[in-house]
Amino acid sequence: MSDTKRTNDTDHEENIGASVGELRSGRWNTVGVPTEKSKDFKATSKRLVQRMADERWIAGVVLITGIVSVILVVLGPRVLGHATDILFDGLLGRNGRDGINFESLHKTLWFAVALYLASFVLAYMQTFMLAGIVQRTMYKLRADVEDKIHRLPLSYIDRHSRGDLLSRVTNDIDNIAQSLQQSLSQLLTAFLTITGVLVMMFVVSPLLAFIALLVVPASMLLMKQIAGRSKQKFIAQWKHTGELNGLIEETFTGHAIVKVFDQQDQVESRFEKINQKLFDVSNDAQFISGSIMPSMMFIGNLNYVAIAVIGGLKVSSGAMSLGDVQAFIQYSRQFTHPLTQAASTANVLQSGMASAERVFELLDAPEQEPEGDTHLAGNVQGRVVFDDVSFSYSKDRKLIENLSFVAEPGSTIAIVGPTGAGKTTLVNLIMRFYELDGGAITLDGVNIADLPRSELRSNIGMVLQDTWLFNGTIKENIGYGNPSATEEQIVAAAKATYVDRFVHSLPDGYNTHLTGEGEAVSTGEKQLLTIARAFLADPAILILDEATSSVDTRTEVLIQKAMGALRKGRTSFVIAHRLSTIRDATVILVMENGTIVEQGSHEELLERQGAYYRLYQSQFSAPSVELD
Repeated sequence: MSDTKRTNDTDHEENIGASVGELRSGRWNTVGVPTEKSKDFKATSKRLVQRMADERWIAGVVLITGIVSVILVVLGPRVLGHATDILFDGLLGRNGRDGINFESLHKTLWFAVALYLASFVLAYMQTFMLAGIVQRTMYKLRADVEDKIHRLPLSYIDRHSRGDLLSRVTNDIDNIAQSLQQSLSQLLTAFLTITGVLVMMFVVSPLLAFIALLVVPASMLLMKQIAGRSKQKFIAQWKHTGELNGLIEETFTGHAIVKVFDQQDQVESRFEKINQKLFDVSNDAQFISGSIMPSMMFIGNLNYVAIAVIGGLKVSSGAMSLGDVQAFIQYSRQFTHPLTQAASTANVLQSGMASAERVFELLDAPEQEPEGDTHLAGNVQGRVVFDDVSFSYSKDRKLIENLSFVAEPGSTIAIVGPTGAGKTTLVNLIMRFYELDGGAITLDGVNIADLPRSELRSNIGMVLQDTWLFNGTIKENIGYGNPSATEEQIVAAAKATYVDRFVHSLPDGYNTHLTGEGEAVSTGEKQLLTIARAFLADPAILILDEATSSVDTRTEVLIQKAMGALRKGRTSFVIAHRLSTIRDATVILVMENGTIVEQGSHEELLERQGAYYRLYQSQFSAPSVELD
């Protein structure tokens, strides 16, 4: 498969205009999030839990180890209270013997140590297994998001900032993982601890237990108020994070243009505005949610004072032993601590749910049309027919209407016209990057809408004006057009497209490593590499979108010869602004406003002195200049 990455030239103005119109109409916000969609944290939480369904058996083991661990911890204060009673009964002579029963005391203390040690081991196992559950769930979520991106229509990608999409795939999923990792274990432990401690508190003293329960409604009310205020702040935080990523990605991609036009100050100003918004909402979110912990500690301390005073009175009246009061005070701490712990994880969980909403929103986006199940018969001849085709990026603005023409096998179809006429849109429809509004496009008599996209595109080679190289060697970049090609075939393709002549001037030759921007080679040389890639793919249909726009005149002549050899026996679509490069085309289509206004050979169109003649004259006739 050759380079099929679409170009972002000016023929997409209609698409961009449609997107801007949607933004201005309020249907989408600046990062492509539907404004009508209500935020439902309950539904988001339910979906996350459902994604862990495959881990339910391990989750059951986690729950059992958590329960046993909490039971052991809860028994600890009761055992230590018994040790306190042994100690003071011995000192006060209440045990019926002289002095302290150290044997009984030692056994009790060692039993307490064993309880806490066993609880630690079980808690460690619980944390380890829970980490596995979360990471495996996030692994599957990343895979689902990656698959989803490949199923999204190009129109969805056009409407969204690439930086924001990248932020959802990376930052948001990482934030979900961290949030779940931190909060699930703490919330599970907190719930089990509260339940176990509450039971033991009623066993020790029902009165003090009721006093301790007074902290629960106050805590819940406080958490609800604070969580409600912080929720929207976290949503805004991750939205502005996506905006910032979009700006950074845009600036880094076009850093040379930014410097050429001396726009560093403007970029810094935009960055400062978005960064300030991100700072404001992040600061508010963290401050509001962070206030939960000190508030809960304050309520817990008030509860502790009440229990200490009433417990002391009960000891003095003989209604409770000192060991029971000591145990209850420990239980009161164990009771309020998980409440405080659960409250402190609320900010983490809120942040994770905000990120989860953004990820699920991407997963819920409408997908491209389903794959067809029809297949091409035998060798592809390359006969392409446009039958009454209509298409527009925006329903209220027509672009291509009732377009019909036939490209016979082996012919070269040149497409010319002014900017915005729909030239690149035409070839994008052949690639099925967009779905038609009406009519049909057939390949060898088969409607391309009925073909699997991979089968359709594997028979098409595409060379774009916007070159694309990836991190890898020159050999790997050329071989991208045909992964099964041998080194000899790669070199042969390079020689045929005049890549070989400059590769040998590089220190490592074909093993020269290129970055995504291809800094090791010039712009024209990058264009040659993409042409070599298409040459190696040996497609039945060839699409050249201004493929020689970045090369010098001498190199253009060489490339035209190579393209002439490449086009033999193949149906070729050539988009060109330089009319000198398409004189030998079988048919030249002249487009204006999405309509073919003229078609014929170079000589025929010049004789008609119509639209093509005017384009030709504008390029090759020097305008007269009047001097005052």
